[in-house]
Amino acid sequence: MNVFLGVILAIIFFRYLLNLTVDFLNLRAAAVILPDEFKGYYDEEKYKKAQYYLREKTNFGIFEETVSTVVTVCFILAGGFDIVDQFARGFGFGKILTGIIFCGVLMLIAQAAAIPFSAYNTFVIEEKFGFNRTAVKTFILDILKSLVLGALIGGAAFAGILWFFERAGGLAWLYCWIAVSLFELLLLFIAPVVFLPLFNKFFPLAEGELKRTLENYAAGQNFALQGIFTMDGSKRSTKSNAFFTGFGRFRRIALFDTLIDNHNVDELVSVLAHEIGHYKKKHVLKHIGVSILTTGLMFLVMSFFLNNRGLFEAFKMREVSIYAGLVFFGFLYAPINMIFSIAANVISRKHEYEADNFSVTTYKKPQAFINALKKLSVNNLSNLTPHPLKVFLFYSHPPVLKRIQAIRDMQSRHDCDLSG
Repeated sequence: MNVFLGVILAIIFFRYLLNLTVDFLNLRAAAVILPDEFKGYYDEEKYKKAQYYLREKTNFGIFEETVSTVVTVCFILAGGFDIVDQFARGFGFGKILTGIIFCGVLMLIAQAAAIPFSAYNTFVIEEKFGFNRTAVKTFILDILKSLVLGALIGGAAFAGILWFFERAGGLAWLYCWIAVSLFELLLLFIAPVVFLPLFNKFFPLAEGELKRTLENYAAGQNFALQGIFTMDGSKRSTKSNAFFTGFGRFRRIALFDTLIDNHNVDELVSVLAHEIGHYKKKHVLKHIGVSILTTGLMFLVMSFFLNNRGLFEAFKMREVSIYAGLVFFGFLYAPINMIFSIAANVISRKHEYEADNFSVTTYKKPQAFINALKKLSVNNLSNLTPHPLKVFLFYSHPPVLKRIQAIRDMQSRHDCDLSG
């Protein structure tokens, strides 16, 4: 067997078995008895519903990943990539346009394969548990919009990478790193005002007590609000959230309309204080910095594999090309990417604790923030007791019980300092 093929198959099956093991452990870790912290928020029936939701989502996820793994392996062994490559080359275009066609066809195949799973998740599972509000028209339009954006943005980025690797020789990885980093920074500025409105409507927060309280809090933190918006999250789901995106005059804080409907003013200000905490603690900038560094490492390592004949033989390719090498390298890079992802999640969980701390110490209403976390968990039927391995590998946020305990510990230390 080709060495690269053996390594790639080992990576695919290891990832599958790891995810399967973690999912089983996570299901076993789910507490049957409601944790004391949530008594009064969950009634017995709703907590059972949360357990069923976790089980059904997990089982469906296992089924989807099993199908995806089998199809991917069969596609590789049957020479599917070479079939697509010969199709792309049949048009007789240059290397860059041929590469775009090659990757475009692969993405269309992947998207088509994912649609039935996404539809079942949305219109069966989410509908069954009372979350779904997505109309079929919205579902279809989301897919079409994503395809168009992916073709425009991804196509432009991919074409640029191909151009550098075709023309820039040994320093191509460096030029790609710089260009992609600048491109991603540009997207961070324009996405909030150009791309997000394609999927959701954003309305300036209405005048009233909530807006006044938020503005007063922000002013007290010397945080210039470029805009607080309500987003029509209820268009797709009853689940709720809030997020911060963009920089400078493109910066936005967005509240799902479902969040506003389910929380009082103090709870909402606590949530917004948490989001502002991310900005004040420079978490976004730190994340961007780490992302840029890991992207540079990826391009550097990639440059050693793009024209490796053994790698192409693993995928039964008749001809070597830069564009196919970029795709195939992704299979080899998966373990490194997983390590970076785990490290990023560790950092992200630390940042969440810091943002929680900022919210509690600046707004000074810890119980309001705890209540907000509890309501969010209950409304979203979140798993209260995930397995530690699941958290370590995949959670960007700490489990809600850990966050609440950290807030209570912080408050106890604060009370001790005052009494001392």
